[in-house]
Amino acid sequence: MSDVPHTLANFSSALREARNSVLRMASIAEQNLENAVRGLLTRNSELCNEAIVEDDEVNNLERRIDADSFEILMRYNPVASDLREVIAGMKVANNLERVSDEAQNIARRARKILKHPELDGVAMVEPIYEKALSIYRDALKSYAEGDNELGLSLYERDRELDKAHNDLIKGLTKRMDSDAVKVKPYLHLVFIVRSLERVGDHAVNIAEDGIFLESAADVRHLGPEKAAEEIEAAN
Repeated sequence: MSDVPHTLANFSSALREARNSVLRMASIAEQNLENAVRGLLTRNSELCNEAIVEDDEVNNLERRIDADSFEILMRYNPVASDLREVIAGMKVANNLERVSDEAQNIARRARKILKHPELDGVAMVEPIYEKALSIYRDALKSYAEGDNELGLSLYERDRELDKAHNDLIKGLTKRMDSDAVKVKPYLHLVFIVRSLERVGDHAVNIAEDGIFLESAADVRHLGPEKAAEEIEAAN
C-alpha cells in the first residue's frame, strides 16, 4: 500500500508540471508578440530582435511538453479528465508555438519596415493587435479556468477581428496603389496584419481545447451555436 500514494503523488506532480510548462509557454509567446508589435510601433529594432531570439525558448518548451506528456501517457496510462488534460495541453502548446512563430514573422517584417522612412499606415496596426491580444489572453484564461462561456464568446470576437483585418488590408492595398515608392514596406505591413489575424485563429483553437478539457466536447469547426449544443450534450 505504501507505493500507491507515492505513485499518485508522482502522477499529480507530472500533470502539474506539464500544465505549468504550457502556461509558461503562453506567457513567453505573449511577450514575443508584444515585443514584435511594440518594436514596429515605436521603431525599436531591439524589441523585434528579442521576439526573434525568444522564439527558440517557445520551441524548446513545446518539445519538452510533448516529451513529458508522452512519458505521462506511457508511465501512468491516464483516463478520463486526466487523459484530456494531457492531450489538451499538447494541443494548446502546438497553437502557442504557432502564435510565437507569427510574432517572429511580425518582428522580421517590422525590422524591414524600420529600414524605410516612417510609414503612416503603421499606426493602423495597433487596433488589430489589441483585438488579437485580447482574444489570446481570454483564450488562455478560458483554458486555465475551465470557463466554457468565455471560450464560446471568442467566436464572435474572432469574426470582428477578421472584419477589421479585411478592412485594413483593403486600406493598405489602396495606399500601395497610390504610392508606388512605398509598396515594399506596405506589403510587409499587409503580412503583419495577416499574422495578427492568425493569432486570433490560434486563440480560438486554444479556447476549443479548453472546452474539450473541461467538458469532453469536441467543438472544432462547429461555430458558437452548435458548439454550445455539443457542450450541453456532453454534460
